[in-house]
Amino acid sequence: MQELKAEKERLEIIKRYRNLLKVCKPNTNAEDKKIIRKAFNMAVEAHKDMRRKTGEPYIYHPIAVAHISAAEIGLGTTSVICALLHDVVEDTDYTLSDIRGLFGEKVSRIIDGLTKISKIFDQNSPSIQAENFRKMLLTLSDDVRVILIKLADRLHNMRTLDAMPPQKQLKISYETLFLFAPLAHRLGLYAIKSELEDLALKFTEPEIYENVHQKIEESEKERIRFINRFINPIKKEMTKQNIDYSISYRTKSVNSIWEKMKKKEIPFEEVFDLFAIRIVVDPPSEQEKAECWKVYSIVTDFYRPNPDRLRDWISNPKANGYESLHTTVMGISGRWVEVQIRSKRMDEIAEKGYAAHWKYKETGNAESGLDEWLKKIRELLKSPEANALDFLDDFKLNLFSDEIFIFTPKGELKTLPVGSTALDFAYNIHSQIGDNCIGAKVNHRLVPLNYKLKSGDQVEVITSSKQKPKEDWLGYIITAKAKSRVKSALKEDRRKVAEEGKEILMRKFKQLKLEFNNVNVSKLLNFYKIPNSQELYCRVAESKIGLREIKTFIQEKDRSKWLKYLTSPFTRISGKEKEKQTINPSRDLAAHLKNKPETLLIGDNMEKLQYSLSPCCNPIPGDDVFGFVTINEGIKIHRSNCPNAVNMLSKYAYRTVKAKWTNNESIAFLAGIKIIGIDKVGIVNNITKVISNDLNLNIRSISVDTNAGTFEGIVMLYVHDTRHLRDLIVNLKKVEGVQQVLRIDKT
Repeated sequence: MQELKAEKERLEIIKRYRNLLKVCKPNTNAEDKKIIRKAFNMAVEAHKDMRRKTGEPYIYHPIAVAHISAAEIGLGTTSVICALLHDVVEDTDYTLSDIRGLFGEKVSRIIDGLTKISKIFDQNSPSIQAENFRKMLLTLSDDVRVILIKLADRLHNMRTLDAMPPQKQLKISYETLFLFAPLAHRLGLYAIKSELEDLALKFTEPEIYENVHQKIEESEKERIRFINRFINPIKKEMTKQNIDYSISYRTKSVNSIWEKMKKKEIPFEEVFDLFAIRIVVDPPSEQEKAECWKVYSIVTDFYRPNPDRLRDWISNPKANGYESLHTTVMGISGRWVEVQIRSKRMDEIAEKGYAAHWKYKETGNAESGLDEWLKKIRELLKSPEANALDFLDDFKLNLFSDEIFIFTPKGELKTLPVGSTALDFAYNIHSQIGDNCIGAKVNHRLVPLNYKLKSGDQVEVITSSKQKPKEDWLGYIITAKAKSRVKSALKEDRRKVAEEGKEILMRKFKQLKLEFNNVNVSKLLNFYKIPNSQELYCRVAESKIGLREIKTFIQEKDRSKWLKYLTSPFTRISGKEKEKQTINPSRDLAAHLKNKPETLLIGDNMEKLQYSLSPCCNPIPGDDVFGFVTINEGIKIHRSNCPNAVNMLSKYAYRTVKAKWTNNESIAFLAGIKIIGIDKVGIVNNITKVISNDLNLNIRSISVDTNAGTFEGIVMLYVHDTRHLRDLIVNLKKVEGVQQVLRIDKT
């Protein structure tokens, strides 16, 4: 039986290897196949006794990663070899020297980069994790294939994530949303980016994923009928005009549909752009632009376009190389339809991103903003920014943003993220210009530093040699380059102030006959609840702590009362703050729950530990939840789909613990709902009747705003669990005039 299973697996490995060779075939010669075979044999030998969590032979994974690299990203022989060997150095006895001897320096360098990256996301310290991410980007700017193969590796891991335990599924999914999907987006890999997001949604919010996915499948037949009717007249006209074309359609990803439903607060049935029609033409390269506009003219001859929905990424390609003409037209039966028009070259770059861009660049036919983007990465990595987590957040912010196009006074085009300000533009020109910026002229009109730019603006920066970066600038800027530069400048200023403050403090200690040493400085820090010595020295330099404050400290010290300040975990609370706390129902509820720890089991051993509910997402029994170990407030319970979960689980996964509800219907939990509908006489009375009389629920607060015949209400109430809340939502939707009922997170 065991021999039969081994033979079956051997045949499956050969089958998968042959499929890999098939997708490599167009770009490989006999020598390439020979070296791919050598890499395959080495990988099979290295992983022969290893198995994945699924129970399958481990070699299935590197073959799959190589297949994705070749077929879905379009990488060549070197990348296929590296994908086959990407886990060999980390998981087996083979070394980089062995790889270098057999496959050469280039393959060895890429595998070294892949081995370093694989260690990034298992760190116990978030700053180490972020620091390693910075190193990963260094490899990206050196050889982008490292990241492309890593994306293929992550995609296959996500496709086989079912075999992992739930907590691991959440960690990997949020990591994917936090970094890998944005990287795929920036490198132009839209299909991979969409699949990564969909798979992450499948594990973070399984019910929502299944619900949307099922509705997409159910509406498929009707959608195909509509599309065929829509494209028939266009096809006839393009054939008549002898245009070489192909037409396809693509349904939007589950995640993008869900994001639209959330953003617009609409049900699935009201998402009008579930799909997009794609028209790909194949003219000579010099006629690409004219041919695309010709097709646009044909489409708009049959269907009326929405002037606000025209996107011309042919004249101004996106920073990741994406080129296409997008329009939204009014189709049959009053339905809006998105139409994408592009050439065959543009389509390949749109599908395979950086790999295709590089191929066309080598032929001398195309140049895109990707090289500019990699240049910006190199600039950013040179920054002396000490806080790696800040760096990661700033960098990630610029990965996923849409672009606007801004002109310099001389007509040079600059690309910036949407939401950029005049100050961001100044830093984009040059760091020194940003530091000295005092204002700007946008379209010849004077504007402040925080003025938000729009596509097409022409900007002239006004500078002064006396100007220098200020703290409030951080609220004006969104680009990573600007934030990094301002933070570095502020940090350097703070360091100089601290040095001055330290000298002042030494003199004051000497004046009061108190020894200046680490012990006394530490006691002073604790006495005034100051986080670190640099902050203390700065406060001294700014005269916030002077002789009087130091004398007060000495008096307490002499009376041995300073000890209580060191040992007490609480800061002193004023009378007003106490009064606020006593009337805050959320705090009362949390206190009540602390006395009832049996409602949640926490940790791998499912113990009954003290906890509190996080106010950012208000979890209730029935929600998928996890515990997060905070520094000062113990274990906080969050919903798995909490708005802050992506950050916590991607950066601080080592501080999360499992949590599971047990049945306890004696406790009520605070939840919030938003109700939207038509304003009618008695509508509020009908709503409160359902809540209080029919379902016997306690309302904590209710607020209703009306506007021109519609109303929007927020109701905070106490429920036992998610089933209780779902029943309420179903009953409220039956009230005449109510259009939508949604659960909200924050109180």
